[in-house]
Amino acid sequence: MAAELTVTIPYAPRPFQRLLHTALDRNRWVVAVCHRRFGKTVLAINQLQKCALTCERPRPRFAYVAPTYRQGKAVAWDYMKHYAAPIPGVEVNESELRIDYPNGAQDRIYGADNPDSLRGIYLDGVVLDEYGLMGPTVFDEVIRPLLADRRGWAMFIGTPNGKNQFYDIAKRAQCSDGWHFAEYRASETGIIPQDELDAARSQMTEDAYLQEFECSFEASVRGAIYAREIMQARHEGRITVVPYDPLLPVDTDWDLGVGDATAIWFSQSSPSGQVRVIDYYEASGEGLPHYANVLRSKPYSYGIHWAPHDIEVRELGSGKSRKEIAGGLGLYFRTTERRSLEDGIAAARVLLPKCWFDAEHCRAGLEALQHYRWDFNARINEFKPTPVHDWASHGGDAFRGLAVRHFTPKVERRQNELRKDVDPYDVKVRRARQSQVGGRGGW
Repeated sequence: MAAELTVTIPYAPRPFQRLLHTALDRNRWVVAVCHRRFGKTVLAINQLQKCALTCERPRPRFAYVAPTYRQGKAVAWDYMKHYAAPIPGVEVNESELRIDYPNGAQDRIYGADNPDSLRGIYLDGVVLDEYGLMGPTVFDEVIRPLLADRRGWAMFIGTPNGKNQFYDIAKRAQCSDGWHFAEYRASETGIIPQDELDAARSQMTEDAYLQEFECSFEASVRGAIYAREIMQARHEGRITVVPYDPLLPVDTDWDLGVGDATAIWFSQSSPSGQVRVIDYYEASGEGLPHYANVLRSKPYSYGIHWAPHDIEVRELGSGKSRKEIAGGLGLYFRTTERRSLEDGIAAARVLLPKCWFDAEHCRAGLEALQHYRWDFNARINEFKPTPVHDWASHGGDAFRGLAVRHFTPKVERRQNELRKDVDPYDVKVRRARQSQVGGRGGW
């Protein structure tokens, strides 16, 4: 009879980490709101490894999902290799950030910035680290279906970053059967010495300290560009039910992604100067035909479709611009005037107090605006003059375009329309709009 092999994993969970491991053994869905330096990533990696080694299903698959693939590699990959190293027969796949275990199980790192990389697989369990920094539809539309046929589990962990999908799922976990909720504040865990917490509090803003160490969802998102304007809109009741008015054309403003998400705002401008933002749509990895079909599926009478100037860049393969390709689909674009980033953000700040948002149809877009934030340079402890390029930037950039074209002087706009080399697609847009009687139009 072969002697049993004893393997020692170099991990001794802290008491609060042990409680979360136990919770995951007993519950399918776990939400843990943790202060900074709690040790949530180490906990997550060891939970995934434990489940990979003990799962009795054939070919078990587990995933660690970070807000971006790059973040996952920087934060979790070394931990994953370190804790798997003592296990005989383990294989490390550096190119795919994957650990293959002797029993056929796999642990792998993914990024929520490329949700298409997750499609087509199945999962027995997943950890979503810093869930609040991911797109609001990543779990519902991409990851949840992957758990269905194997009845897989999910753990949502992170530090608060405003009232977003992490806040929503934390509230759900507190009042739903089959869910476990835990909150760990630095003032309660004792993991960080009190003198260090006192020093941090004296050097940080109160909002930043409460968010990072006391797990406050009420504190504003650090560096949020439109925090004041969105808060004002909520306070004034301008995020509510905003029905479509069939007497006003619906204009669309786009941020066209190449290899990543495309975002579209749907708005109606009233004669009084009020901007009624009635809808928002975003998708990733889709071509222009997909978006043309989405617009056709909505019961709107369209006015003008606006896109950034790079829609006119010709592609190397076809020799055509996306503007020309869209025209072939019956979707005619006007290009938004070029303005600096600073001018665009200033225009958005001026426009936001005039906007009314439909709370349900614009939910994902509002999340993007709330989390559209300045990048931070940790080396010099200052914010950079450019926004972070993440899931929120697509909706933020599209709204910036909406604001810019609202504040382009009318005289300048009229001169552009009358210039001799007028774009034939712009002519078609005006003719289509003039011929509208009602129903779907503008095509």
